[in-house]
Order: sequence, then structure tokens, then C-alpha cells
Amino acid sequence: MNEDIRIHSWPCSYYLDTSKQWVSGRLSLTPVAIKFIADKTGELLVNFHLSSISEIKKESSNLIFSSLTILEKSTKHWFSSLQPSRNVVFNILEHFWREQLLSSEGAGAEAAALQSTKGKELTGLLTGSQKRLEDTAKVLHYQGEQFDNIMRGLNRIEGDMDVADRLLTELESPSWWPFSSRLWKAPLETKPKETATVSDSKNQEGIIIRIPVIITHRTDSNVKPGKLTLFASGLEISDCNSQVIHRFESKDVDDIRVHTPYEISVRQRFIGKPDTSYRLLSAKMPEAIPILEMQFSKKIQFLEDALGFVGARKSPQVDLGTSIWQAGVVQPSSLVGDREGIDDDQVQLQKQEKISQEEAKELKQILKKLKGLALETEAELERQDEALDSITTSVDRATLNIDKQNRRIKKLT
Repeated sequence: MNEDIRIHSWPCSYYLDTSKQWVSGRLSLTPVAIKFIADKTGELLVNFHLSSISEIKKESSNLIFSSLTILEKSTKHWFSSLQPSRNVVFNILEHFWREQLLSSEGAGAEAAALQSTKGKELTGLLTGSQKRLEDTAKVLHYQGEQFDNIMRGLNRIEGDMDVADRLLTELESPSWWPFSSRLWKAPLETKPKETATVSDSKNQEGIIIRIPVIITHRTDSNVKPGKLTLFASGLEISDCNSQVIHRFESKDVDDIRVHTPYEISVRQRFIGKPDTSYRLLSAKMPEAIPILEMQFSKKIQFLEDALGFVGARKSPQVDLGTSIWQAGVVQPSSLVGDREGIDDDQVQLQKQEKISQEEAKELKQILKKLKGLALETEAELERQDEALDSITTSVDRATLNIDKQNRRIKKLT
């Protein structure tokens, strides 16, 4: 991941202890560091890693009003005149600082990463692949349930069409026809009422991913921490107490804009009233964007600051386990290739000199799970292809029947 990405920057003043004066400039946040550049000289006055921060506080005194302090090792940095507000900057900095401490890129993990063996790198890579394939399988499973609901609805329509056909036959029969009354008295085909499978499945629907986020509603300058939860049927925004702020069903989302790998906006348009729009910022957003891209492929838009990372995602030089964009819709042909690649990888593992027996055993287990997931996903895709063919055939048949019955009704009238 590019550590020079600028997630956010704010105009502010920094207290330069050497000259005992305030210097105006911009405070910038990257995925791993905090920087301050002076406006007049362009000099980089502050540059330290997030993992080296001990404390972030909102402070004030008689001389320094509404300031933000960052304790970096033994040095205390003072920032004031923060725009748009001190609270906004504090919430965002604290979020990325805490996530940095919790992530594997924290202070202790950073040193350990230098000593990571090839086996650990491969394990991390394959674990990431397994997670992406599991997420894809969840989405496909939900899509399969929707296809089943559509088929049940079409079957009910066909039953209703049969009843309508018998009634039209009765109306078309002459009054002296001796069997006409029997048609009227024939019991209608009654099918057991279908339960509300959609609502039930929604209640039982599993969570694909849940990440902490900083929420901005519409164009408000105030931000607050919360959570973003992705389901196969949509997404949900909630506060820190897990109280739902807003839920977007898939059909409700009109567009998703990716401003940076860490910031997106979700919008639902309305006619005659303001749009419902939320802007979400998170250190974990790179994990959610591939899933959003898979679910909302026709509605997601990558803005200028994110276009470079789309190219990086498609570049063959980018590792699967480390790329923040490595995900997509799985196709049957690609799954077959993946299984062949998995087999080749398993052979190559035996040739790695730096892989221990325990690591090789763990990698074999992950490869076995990946192969099973690939088979299951391919089978589900083939089943959905057959279901789509059946749905298309049923819709065509229903359309012909409706046209035919319309012509018969016109003759009766």
C-alpha cells in the first residue's frame, strides 16, 4: 500500500517550540503518518508515524484556545485554528491512530514484519484470498435465494394464468353448452401461501463485513464515529451504540463515489426533496470497497484521487494479499483456472527454501479450503445460470399467454 496517500488535510497553526511562535500551514494525514507543512516556506516541520503517538487530546488554556495536542514519544505537538473544527480533526485522527494500533502495521508488528518469512507472507496472501472468496460466496448465495423467490412468483403467475384461461373458456362457451356450469364450479387451484421469504431471509442474512467509520451526513461539517455493515442485500450505517442511522437496500442506492481508498459517499436520490447522502471515512475502507464494487458494479464511481488505485488493482505486479483492491465477481471460467493455479502453487510450495514444515502444513490447509470454496462457488454460478434460463423462458411464456388472453377478452367485449 502506498504510504504517501493523503487521506485528509486541514488548514491550521502549529506551535514551533524552537522559535516560540505559531506557524500557519496544513496538517496532513496519511495511512501511517502525520505531517505538517508550513505555508510560507513549504518546510516539513512535523513528520512522525502514527504508531509512535502516545496520546491525542483536546486542550485549551489562557494563551492557547481550542487546541489539539499530540504526544509523540516524549514530544508534545500543539495545533490550533483547525478548520473546519477541532472536533472533526480530532475524531478522524483518533480513528486512524486507534486502527493503526490495532492493525498488523502497528509499532510492534512493523518490526516483526521485517523478520517475516516467506511462509508467513504466503499465508497472509492466501488468507486474504480466502476471505475475498468467502465474501463472494455470501453474495452469490443471497442472489440465489432471490432467484428462487422469482421462480416461486412466476409459478404462482402461471397458476393464476391457468385459472384465467378456464374462466375465459367458460365465458366463450355458448349458453346451451351442458358442461359450462361445471367449469364455473371447478375448484380453483389453491397453493399454500408463500411465507414472506424475503423478510425472513433479511432477518437471517449474515454480515459480510463490518468496519468502524467516521460519518458525515450530507454536507454537514460535524462528524461522528460509527459503523458500516455490508450485507448481501445492501448496507447499513449505525452509531457507536449499534443504533441504526440509515439502511440502504441495494435498489435504494443510486450511486457510490470512491473519493480515496479510505473515503466513500453513498447517495439515494429523491424528486422534490433533498437526497439522502452519507460520507464515510475509515482506515478499514480498503477492505470494504472491493465488496461494494462487486455488489454495485454499475453504480460505483472512482473519482480522480482513486483512479490510480484502480489501475494498481488490475496490475499483475500487485500482490493479491497486499492489494487493497483485489476482489471482483467470480466467473466459472476463472474459477477453473484458479483451481489449476492452486494446484500449481501447492507444487511450488515444496520448492520454497524458507518455508518450515508447520507453515507448509498451514498453507496446504488453506489451499484445500480455497479449492472447496472455488468448487462451491462455481456450482452456485452454474445453478444461477440455469435459473436465469428458466426465468427467461417462464417470462416469455407468460407474456405470450397474457397477449393471447387479451385478444380473447377483446373478442368478448
